Amino acid sequence: MKRVLVIDDEPQIRRLLKISLGKKDYEVFEAPTAFEGMQAVQSIRPDIILLDLGLPDMDGSRALAELRLWSTIPVIILSVRDSEADIVALLNAGADDYLTKPFRVEELLARMNVALRRLRPDMRESAYECGDFRIDFDERSVRIADREIKLTPTEYAILAFLARNDGRIVTQTQLLRELWGPLADAEPGSLRVHISSLRKKIERNSSQPERLVTEPGIGYRLCCT
Repeated sequence: MKRVLVIDDEPQIRRLLKISLGKKDYEVFEAPTAFEGMQAVQSIRPDIILLDLGLPDMDGSRALAELRLWSTIPVIILSVRDSEADIVALLNAGADDYLTKPFRVEELLARMNVALRRLRPDMRESAYECGDFRIDFDERSVRIADREIKLTPTEYAILAFLARNDGRIVTQTQLLRELWGPLADAEPGSLRVHISSLRKKIERNSSQPERLVTEPGIGYRLCCT
């Protein structure tokens, strides 16, 4: 059983997650404060953490920052806050995903599976496949059905980075840093141009993308359709 630590001061949320995730073969541990949560991280070594922001002793964003100083355990934020600025800041600070309350347990489970897959060596495939869409990381090639899609080096880099983060939100800042490093601040317009060009090559309808999806105000996500 995988271990999940729920750091949330709402007893109802903890109870809901304990019951719902327990039915899906998760061993659920609870902490009502950030301090108790940090202690639990060290003592139980969870596989994944579900973190609320409105904790009584410390804001969840600060708890995340402290956690990321020494741990790479996947963290999904669960919060009533829905500000785009907050979501982007938390994802850039190391959160793996973000769900606003109230949320559907089925969606949370899907996000948890994606986050856990990031750290599993057996899931680090040499290729990404979804139906007739395939990216071969070794050959640096992209195919749809039997047709090879010709991409520029930058387009391929964008697509490969999103595919290796399959299902996760990747913020614009994360993509810019991955592609252009210290020059990232000067390239947001260029990124949008490359995304637009990439969609014309891999989407059935580039004006209604199904694979390379925009998370408004936040970033992008590669979806398997």
